[in-house]
Amino acid sequence: MEEVNNQIKFKDIWQALLKHKRLFIKVIATTFVIACFLTLSIPNYYSAGVTLAPEMSGKSSGGSLSALASTFGVSLGASSTSDAISPTLYPDMMNSVKFKTSLFPIKVHEIDSDEEMTYYEYLLNHQRYPWWSYVLGLKNVLIGAVRSLFVSTNSNEENNSAVNPFMLTKEQATVIKYGINRKISCDVDARTMVISISVTDQDPLVAAVMADSVKQRLQDAITFYRTSKARVDLEYNKKLYAETKARYDDARQMYAAYADANQNMILQRDRNKLIELENEMQLRYQAFSTVAAQLQAAEAKVQEATPAFTTIQNATVPVKKSGPRRAIIVFFLCFLSGFCMCVYFLHKEGYLIPIIRFSVGLDGDKDKNKSELSV
Repeated sequence: MEEVNNQIKFKDIWQALLKHKRLFIKVIATTFVIACFLTLSIPNYYSAGVTLAPEMSGKSSGGSLSALASTFGVSLGASSTSDAISPTLYPDMMNSVKFKTSLFPIKVHEIDSDEEMTYYEYLLNHQRYPWWSYVLGLKNVLIGAVRSLFVSTNSNEENNSAVNPFMLTKEQATVIKYGINRKISCDVDARTMVISISVTDQDPLVAAVMADSVKQRLQDAITFYRTSKARVDLEYNKKLYAETKARYDDARQMYAAYADANQNMILQRDRNKLIELENEMQLRYQAFSTVAAQLQAAEAKVQEATPAFTTIQNATVPVKKSGPRRAIIVFFLCFLSGFCMCVYFLHKEGYLIPIIRFSVGLDGDKDKNKSELSV
């Protein structure tokens, strides 16, 4: 042992490890079999994505300096937009409970089946889990598999149709937490403002359908926000249009009825009355014409406020799985088991502590350490 402490030889270390080569082979082979069994228990998953670029409203007042800063992902706050919600906040919109519950009624079906169901039912009853999830009793994760044994399809449809984002049921909250939150993601490039939507699912067709549906839902939500004020103005102008038109029709009918009843006018007061009715009709017509022009302008404003989205990449059904990467997992576990065995046997043979002391430079000066480690 004194020789070992004074001089560390790679040949001696290698010989010490070769003493246990049979145990090495047995442990690594066992690890390989167990790792294969574990990775084969993990269901495959597929990823589908959509990339789109939103229309940016407003003009930038920062000039070339703002443009230069934006190339590095830095905002100087010099842009004057009419939007309170910028594209960087779109992921927060998607994280809202209201948006997530709006995905429940989307119709989907698996690629190898024609059975159509809602996305809520799919997440609740058609998910596959590794066997150890059942052994560990992960109640929240397995609530769909457990409830599918006792809950009928009709009751699921009733729960799906009665969704209150303000007060979710435990089942609905679990589907959101362990289903939608883990499967759907949205990222925004701070430099280019390009929106990337990704959906990961165990079925490739469901992943592609949901990626396209999430994109459409997000566009609808942004359009609803952008046009909210213009739509309020439009509804108000429609109400004014209906009221002024009704008043104009009443005045016109009164004028026509009085003119028909007094065709041979003799008295001046009858003529004055007819003139008053005609003036009233003209005033109401002018008001009606003004409101009609305002209504057309409000309709044009809604169209102008409606944002345009450019789809850079559409959703496609993935052909290859995204994971799990079983070969990498198996290699890592075999490498880890081999490394642990090396550490154990080096400690058992008395080489571990000298190697550690040498690696941190505790065996004297550097020249001595260099001479101690020889082949």
